[in-house]
Amino acid sequence: MDLGRNSAHHIGAHSPRMRAILSMAERVAQVDTTVLVTGESGVGKERLAQYIHATSERARAKFIAINCGALTPTLLESELFGHKRGAFTGALADHPGLFEAADRGTVFLDEIGELPLEMQASLLRVLQEREVRRVGDTQVRSVDVRIIAATNRDLETDVSEHRFRQDLYYRLSVFVVRIPPLRERPDDLRALAHAILLERARHLRRPIEGYTPRALRRILQYPWPGNVRELQNAIEHACVLAKGAEIDLDDLPPAIRDRHAVPLGGRPIRPLKEIEREHILAAMSQTGGNRRLAAAQLKIGIATLQRRLRQYRCDE
Repeated sequence: MDLGRNSAHHIGAHSPRMRAILSMAERVAQVDTTVLVTGESGVGKERLAQYIHATSERARAKFIAINCGALTPTLLESELFGHKRGAFTGALADHPGLFEAADRGTVFLDEIGELPLEMQASLLRVLQEREVRRVGDTQVRSVDVRIIAATNRDLETDVSEHRFRQDLYYRLSVFVVRIPPLRERPDDLRALAHAILLERARHLRRPIEGYTPRALRRILQYPWPGNVRELQNAIEHACVLAKGAEIDLDDLPPAIRDRHAVPLGGRPIRPLKEIEREHILAAMSQTGGNRRLAAAQLKIGIATLQRRLRQYRCDE
């Protein structure tokens, strides 16, 4: 499998914004700069990391991904750095960590914002010294890995609230790539819907070749809060239910099929500023007026929230 081509295919690169992002990714792939990929959950951050790896000189070595929010701090430390036999209960043999396993390759750290503070110091040491020490061991081992991290959090806010180390943030954010959500990429949405359909239908061995007009209309109207991941799941669901050569509206998952959608030519679209103002007011109400909590819910920086409050006169 061509990892690079396959990864780019699943991100969607038909809109000018995404073509520019992939072009930028190809350039940064040629150097060993640490990359931080940001964006909402499901936009394809790991796919972009795979693309960078596959188009780099490290492509022949391993690409190893780990979700920093999925393991306890103890297990995460052992997974990343390895452990020595007897270091803890159950450590029956020496075990190399992922950094050693990915030597000359790439380590992808997903949900880097969930990394515990004590682990952040260890990761910073890897970035600075290019060496690791297994849990319970005194020997230091050199590693040659590229690190690509990803997050859907506002790390600048986490730094200001002392949840994330500032020095580590600066090390990780040498080169930042933000993937926009699917709802901001209608050109990509249409192309992805067709490409994913063909792939899923082939994988499931279903003779499905397209969508009925009303099914495609609903797909293009739906905001896809879960982004590309949600789109993939919805299309696979529809492929299982489809009775003919086309996916119909009734084949889509209920949450998408039954969502009230404004018909084309229906009531006027509301101004974006009006919707954003209401959203900010709702966040402020839910958090009892706590601006930091509201900013965290909205996934924006506190300075951005304060600017929006002044702009929309929400603080009057």
